[in-house]
Amino acid sequence: MSGARIGMVNFINTAPIYEIWKSRTHPADWKVVEAAPSTLNRLLAVGELDLGFVSSYEYCVRPEKYRILSDLSISANGSVGSVTLFSRVKPAMLGEHTVLLSGQSETSSSLVKIILEEFLHVYPEYVVGDVDGENAGKVSAVLAIGDQALRLSASGEFPYKLDLAEVWCQQTDLPFVFAVCAVQEEFCRSHPETVAAIHREFLYCRGEGRNHLESICESVAPRIPMHPDECYVYLRAIEHDLGARKKLALETFFGYLIKRKEASPLSVPLNIFES
Repeated sequence: MSGARIGMVNFINTAPIYEIWKSRTHPADWKVVEAAPSTLNRLLAVGELDLGFVSSYEYCVRPEKYRILSDLSISANGSVGSVTLFSRVKPAMLGEHTVLLSGQSETSSSLVKIILEEFLHVYPEYVVGDVDGENAGKVSAVLAIGDQALRLSASGEFPYKLDLAEVWCQQTDLPFVFAVCAVQEEFCRSHPETVAAIHREFLYCRGEGRNHLESICESVAPRIPMHPDECYVYLRAIEHDLGARKKLALETFFGYLIKRKEASPLSVPLNIFES
Protein backbone atom coordinates (compact mmCIF):
# COMPACT_ATOMS: atom_id res chain seq x y z
CA MET A 1 0.00 0.00 0.00
CA SER A 2 1.04 3.58 -0.56
CA GLY A 3 0.77 6.72 1.51
CA ALA A 4 -2.30 8.92 1.35
CA ARG A 5 -3.27 12.50 2.12
CA ILE A 6 -6.71 12.39 3.75
CA GLY A 7 -9.04 15.35 4.33
CA MET A 8 -11.21 15.46 7.46
CA VAL A 9 -13.80 18.17 8.20
CA ASN A 10 -12.82 19.93 11.43
CA PHE A 11 -16.41 20.25 12.76
CA ILE A 12 -17.80 17.99 15.46
CA ASN A 13 -20.20 16.45 12.92
CA THR A 14 -17.36 14.10 11.92
CA ALA A 15 -16.56 13.15 15.54
CA PRO A 16 -18.38 9.77 15.42
CA ILE A 17 -15.83 8.72 12.78
CA TYR A 18 -12.81 10.86 13.53
CA GLU A 19 -12.57 10.37 17.30
CA ILE A 20 -12.36 6.61 16.75
CA TRP A 21 -9.89 7.10 13.89
CA LYS A 22 -7.57 9.11 16.17
CA SER A 23 -7.60 6.32 18.77
CA ARG A 24 -6.35 3.72 16.28
CA THR A 25 -2.96 2.99 14.73
CA HIS A 26 -2.56 3.66 11.02
CA PRO A 27 0.35 3.60 8.57
CA ALA A 28 2.66 6.53 9.25
CA ASP A 29 2.26 7.77 5.69
CA TRP A 30 -1.53 8.18 6.00
CA LYS A 31 -1.55 11.93 6.68
CA VAL A 32 -4.77 13.61 7.85
CA VAL A 33 -5.48 17.27 7.07
CA GLU A 34 -8.18 18.90 9.21
CA ALA A 35 -9.98 21.91 7.72
CA ALA A 36 -13.34 23.46 6.85
CA PRO A 37 -15.17 21.87 3.89
CA SER A 38 -14.34 24.73 1.50
CA THR A 39 -10.62 24.35 2.25
CA LEU A 40 -10.73 20.59 1.75
CA ASN A 41 -12.61 21.14 -1.52
CA ARG A 42 -9.83 23.37 -2.79
CA LEU A 43 -7.05 21.03 -1.68
CA LEU A 44 -8.69 18.01 -3.31
CA ALA A 45 -9.41 19.94 -6.51
CA VAL A 46 -5.77 20.97 -6.95
CA GLY A 47 -4.38 17.55 -6.04
CA GLU A 48 -3.01 18.40 -2.61
CA LEU A 49 -5.27 15.72 -1.09
CA ASP A 50 -5.86 12.21 -2.37
CA LEU A 51 -9.24 11.68 -0.76
CA GLY A 52 -11.42 12.96 2.04
CA PHE A 53 -14.73 14.38 3.18
CA VAL A 54 -15.65 17.31 0.95
CA SER A 55 -18.79 19.25 0.12
CA SER A 56 -21.22 17.42 -2.15
CA TYR A 57 -20.94 20.55 -4.30
CA GLU A 58 -17.25 19.86 -4.96
CA TYR A 59 -18.07 16.48 -6.46
CA CYS A 60 -20.82 17.81 -8.73
CA VAL A 61 -18.75 20.60 -10.29
CA ARG A 62 -15.79 18.30 -11.09
CA PRO A 63 -17.28 14.77 -11.24
CA GLU A 64 -14.78 13.59 -13.83
CA LYS A 65 -11.98 14.02 -11.25
CA TYR A 66 -13.50 11.88 -8.47
CA ARG A 67 -15.20 8.77 -7.25
CA ILE A 68 -17.40 8.69 -4.15
CA LEU A 69 -16.50 6.09 -1.51
CA SER A 70 -19.59 3.94 -1.03
CA ASP A 71 -21.77 4.22 2.07
CA LEU A 72 -20.03 7.29 3.53
CA SER A 73 -21.44 10.80 3.90
CA ILE A 74 -22.30 13.61 6.25
CA SER A 75 -26.07 13.75 5.93
CA ALA A 76 -29.42 14.14 7.68
CA ASN A 77 -32.98 12.89 7.45
CA GLY A 78 -34.48 16.05 8.95
CA SER A 79 -33.58 18.90 11.24
CA VAL A 80 -29.89 18.92 12.10
CA GLY A 81 -29.27 22.34 13.70
CA SER A 82 -25.84 23.03 12.23
CA VAL A 83 -26.77 24.23 8.73
CA THR A 84 -29.09 27.10 9.45
CA LEU A 85 -30.29 30.37 7.97
CA PHE A 86 -30.60 32.88 10.82
CA SER A 87 -32.79 35.85 9.95
CA ARG A 88 -34.05 39.10 11.45
CA VAL A 89 -37.13 38.97 9.19
CA LYS A 90 -39.32 36.09 8.08
CA PRO A 91 -37.38 34.09 5.45
CA ALA A 92 -40.24 34.53 2.96
CA MET A 93 -39.71 38.31 3.23
CA LEU A 94 -35.98 38.29 2.42
CA GLY A 95 -36.42 39.34 -1.21
CA GLU A 96 -35.41 42.96 -0.51
CA HIS A 97 -32.65 42.09 1.93
CA THR A 98 -29.03 40.91 2.07
CA VAL A 99 -28.03 37.40 3.12
CA LEU A 100 -24.51 36.74 4.39
CA LEU A 101 -23.26 33.31 3.32
CA SER A 102 -20.57 31.44 5.21
CA GLY A 103 -17.57 30.86 3.00
CA GLN A 104 -16.95 27.48 4.61
CA SER A 105 -19.29 25.32 2.50
CA GLU A 106 -20.35 25.63 -1.13
CA THR A 107 -22.99 22.93 -0.61
CA SER A 108 -24.82 24.92 2.06
CA SER A 109 -24.57 28.15 0.06
CA SER A 110 -26.12 26.43 -2.96
CA LEU A 111 -28.78 24.79 -0.80
CA VAL A 112 -29.91 28.06 0.78
CA LYS A 113 -30.26 29.61 -2.68
CA ILE A 114 -32.38 26.65 -3.85
CA ILE A 115 -34.58 26.93 -0.76
CA LEU A 116 -35.05 30.70 -1.02
CA GLU A 117 -35.37 30.94 -4.80
CA GLU A 118 -36.88 27.61 -5.87
CA PHE A 119 -39.03 26.82 -2.83
CA LEU A 120 -39.87 30.24 -1.30
CA HIS A 121 -39.55 32.29 -4.51
CA VAL A 122 -37.55 35.11 -2.96
CA TYR A 123 -34.36 36.54 -4.46
CA PRO A 124 -32.21 38.37 -1.92
CA GLU A 125 -28.76 39.83 -2.47
CA TYR A 126 -25.97 37.49 -1.35
CA VAL A 127 -22.57 38.33 0.09
CA VAL A 128 -19.92 35.87 1.26
CA GLY A 129 -17.91 36.49 4.39
CA ASP A 130 -17.05 35.64 7.97
CA VAL A 131 -20.27 35.07 9.93
CA ASP A 132 -18.39 35.62 13.19
CA GLY A 133 -17.24 39.06 12.08
CA GLU A 134 -18.86 42.47 12.17
CA ASN A 135 -20.47 41.74 8.78
CA ALA A 136 -23.14 39.67 10.53
CA GLY A 137 -24.50 42.78 12.21
CA LYS A 138 -25.00 44.58 8.89
CA VAL A 139 -27.26 42.07 7.12
CA SER A 140 -30.77 40.75 7.53
CA ALA A 141 -29.86 37.06 7.47
CA VAL A 142 -26.84 34.83 7.94
CA LEU A 143 -26.16 31.32 6.70
CA ALA A 144 -23.96 29.57 9.26
CA ILE A 145 -22.75 25.99 9.24
CA GLY A 146 -21.07 23.50 11.54
CA ASP A 147 -19.82 24.65 14.92
CA GLN A 148 -20.48 28.31 14.05
CA ALA A 149 -24.17 27.54 13.56
CA LEU A 150 -24.36 25.76 16.90
CA ARG A 151 -22.82 28.78 18.64
CA LEU A 152 -25.03 31.28 16.83
CA SER A 153 -28.14 29.27 17.66
CA ALA A 154 -27.24 29.37 21.35
CA SER A 155 -26.79 33.17 21.21
CA GLY A 156 -30.46 33.87 20.48
CA GLU A 157 -29.48 36.88 18.34
CA PHE A 158 -31.82 36.11 15.44
CA PRO A 159 -35.60 35.63 15.90
CA TYR A 160 -36.03 33.38 12.85
CA LYS A 161 -34.15 30.16 12.12
CA LEU A 162 -34.53 28.00 9.04
CA ASP A 163 -32.98 24.55 9.29
CA LEU A 164 -31.98 23.88 5.69
CA ALA A 165 -31.96 20.08 5.93
CA GLU A 166 -35.44 20.12 7.45
CA VAL A 167 -36.83 22.35 4.68
CA TRP A 168 -35.20 20.22 1.99
CA CYS A 169 -36.72 17.06 3.49
CA GLN A 170 -40.16 18.67 3.67
CA GLN A 171 -39.99 19.84 0.05
CA THR A 172 -38.47 16.74 -1.54
CA ASP A 173 -39.33 13.90 0.86
CA LEU A 174 -35.65 12.98 0.70
CA PRO A 175 -32.69 13.26 3.10
CA PHE A 176 -29.94 15.76 2.40
CA VAL A 177 -26.29 14.88 1.85
CA PHE A 178 -23.97 17.71 2.85
CA ALA A 179 -20.67 15.98 2.22
CA VAL A 180 -19.31 12.86 0.60
CA CYS A 181 -15.99 11.08 0.90
CA ALA A 182 -14.43 11.63 -2.52
CA VAL A 183 -11.22 10.16 -3.87
CA GLN A 184 -9.15 11.42 -6.78
CA GLU A 185 -9.90 9.28 -9.86
CA GLU A 186 -6.18 9.04 -10.66
CA PHE A 187 -5.33 7.95 -7.10
CA CYS A 188 -8.14 5.39 -7.25
CA ARG A 189 -6.69 3.84 -10.39
CA SER A 190 -3.08 3.85 -9.22
CA HIS A 191 -3.59 2.83 -5.58
CA PRO A 192 -6.85 0.83 -5.33
CA GLU A 193 -5.61 -1.27 -2.39
CA THR A 194 -4.84 1.84 -0.34
CA VAL A 195 -8.22 3.38 -1.15
CA ALA A 196 -9.96 0.14 -0.18
CA ALA A 197 -8.05 -0.05 3.11
CA ILE A 198 -8.90 3.54 4.07
CA HIS A 199 -12.50 2.96 3.03
CA ARG A 200 -12.77 -0.11 5.27
CA GLU A 201 -11.19 1.82 8.15
CA PHE A 202 -13.69 4.68 7.79
CA LEU A 203 -16.57 2.21 7.85
CA TYR A 204 -15.15 0.48 10.93
CA CYS A 205 -14.68 3.80 12.72
CA ARG A 206 -18.23 4.84 11.88
CA GLY A 207 -19.62 1.67 13.45
CA GLU A 208 -17.51 2.03 16.58
CA GLY A 209 -18.38 5.71 16.82
CA ARG A 210 -22.07 4.94 16.95
CA ASN A 211 -21.39 2.41 19.71
CA HIS A 212 -19.43 4.94 21.78
CA LEU A 213 -21.38 8.11 20.99
CA GLU A 214 -21.97 9.13 24.61
CA SER A 215 -18.28 9.13 25.49
CA ILE A 216 -17.46 10.91 22.23
CA CYS A 217 -19.94 13.64 23.15
CA GLU A 218 -18.30 14.06 26.55
CA SER A 219 -15.01 14.62 24.74
CA VAL A 220 -16.09 17.02 21.95
CA ALA A 221 -18.96 19.03 23.50
CA PRO A 222 -16.59 21.54 25.21
CA ARG A 223 -15.36 22.69 21.78
CA ILE A 224 -18.64 24.53 21.09
CA PRO A 225 -19.20 24.74 24.14
CA MET A 226 -22.39 22.79 24.70
CA HIS A 227 -23.70 20.28 27.24
CA PRO A 228 -22.82 16.65 26.39
CA ASP A 229 -26.53 15.78 26.37
CA GLU A 230 -27.17 18.47 23.74
CA CYS A 231 -24.20 17.20 21.78
CA TYR A 232 -25.62 13.67 21.90
CA VAL A 233 -28.96 14.84 20.49
CA TYR A 234 -27.15 16.76 17.77
CA LEU A 235 -24.82 13.94 16.73
CA ARG A 236 -27.67 11.42 16.77
CA ALA A 237 -29.25 13.53 14.01
CA ILE A 238 -26.10 13.45 11.88
CA GLU A 239 -25.79 10.37 9.69
CA HIS A 240 -22.74 9.01 7.90
CA ASP A 241 -24.12 6.39 5.49
CA LEU A 242 -24.95 6.68 1.79
CA GLY A 243 -27.81 4.32 1.06
CA ALA A 244 -30.14 4.26 -1.93
CA ARG A 245 -32.35 7.17 -0.81
CA LYS A 246 -29.32 9.32 -0.10
CA LYS A 247 -27.89 8.59 -3.53
CA LEU A 248 -31.24 9.66 -4.97
CA ALA A 249 -31.12 12.77 -2.77
CA LEU A 250 -27.66 13.63 -4.12
CA GLU A 251 -28.82 13.22 -7.70
CA THR A 252 -31.90 15.36 -6.97
CA PHE A 253 -29.73 18.12 -5.49
CA PHE A 254 -27.35 17.90 -8.43
CA GLY A 255 -30.36 18.10 -10.76
CA TYR A 256 -31.29 21.48 -9.29
CA LEU A 257 -27.70 22.68 -9.67
CA ILE A 258 -27.48 21.44 -13.26
CA LYS A 259 -30.71 23.30 -14.07
CA ARG A 260 -29.21 26.41 -12.46
CA LYS A 261 -26.00 25.87 -14.50
CA GLU A 262 -23.96 25.48 -11.32
CA ALA A 263 -22.96 21.83 -11.81
CA SER A 264 -21.69 19.48 -14.48
CA PRO A 265 -24.26 17.22 -16.19
CA LEU A 266 -21.65 14.45 -15.71
CA SER A 267 -22.37 14.46 -11.97
CA VAL A 268 -25.38 12.18 -12.61
CA PRO A 269 -25.26 9.20 -12.35
CA LEU A 270 -22.90 9.00 -9.40
CA ASN A 271 -19.46 7.40 -9.82
CA ILE A 272 -19.13 5.12 -6.77
CA PHE A 273 -16.03 3.28 -5.50
CA GLU A 274 -16.84 -0.06 -3.88
CA SER A 275 -14.05 -1.67 -1.85
